[in-house]
Amino acid sequence: MNDNPEPHDRPRRRRRGIYLLPNLITTLTLFFGFYAVVAALSGAYELAAIAVLVAMIMDGLDGRVARLTGTQSDFGVQYDSIADMVSFGVAPALVVYAWALADLGDLGTVWGKLGWLGAFIFTACAGLRLARFNTQAGVADKRYFQGLPSPAAAAVLAGLVWAGDRLDFAGWPLGIPTLIITVAAGVLMVSNVRYDSFKEIDFRYRVPFVAIVLGVMAVALMSLHPPTVLFALALTYMLSGPVLTVLRRRRRRKRRHAG
Repeated sequence: MNDNPEPHDRPRRRRRGIYLLPNLITTLTLFFGFYAVVAALSGAYELAAIAVLVAMIMDGLDGRVARLTGTQSDFGVQYDSIADMVSFGVAPALVVYAWALADLGDLGTVWGKLGWLGAFIFTACAGLRLARFNTQAGVADKRYFQGLPSPAAAAVLAGLVWAGDRLDFAGWPLGIPTLIITVAAGVLMVSNVRYDSFKEIDFRYRVPFVAIVLGVMAVALMSLHPPTVLFALALTYMLSGPVLTVLRRRRRRKRRHAG
């Protein structure tokens, strides 16, 4: 008697591979982040800022496409983190350094070092933020982000560069506020400040009529000067975390005193 199983009885080996569509979108995220650096090195700062913003759109799509198509994988999660590190950690820091922080060297050697150190702090904080997010993905409250999300921090720097370049701002005087914003965005990424994720919003249900009016007004306002409006929105979101945290703590203190 032959104990060897027939070929058709043998368990088939599971083919190893990766899902094409979501990982292709993640590759586009990586591409636009890399292109932002190339554009900044050639002095095309507006293109560099827009490339970072496009990378944000791609980053928002890959996860949703993976969930809708049932193509989520551990490989995709790790690849997405690497792409985020490049596009929202390294790229914005290098773009803002080439645009304004490098000019701090005109004030002296110490200021020049502060310029590239500020860019490095942003990059390092982005890496720490992504590592913490990956380790807490299964237990974190999905209504909030712990710390400023790296794409939002990148949007602040990209909006700043885009608006500043469109308004012809340049020189070392611009480098000082840029350094403050860059370091603040980096520190907020690794802070415990909570930010609304807006994931609980369901667009399938009806909304008040005033919400449509506000949406139309927002579109009209953005058409006036898109770079400035986008920067203002990104900066407002960055500041909303600390402001709301202070307000929540005050409410808790009032409740304690009232009780």
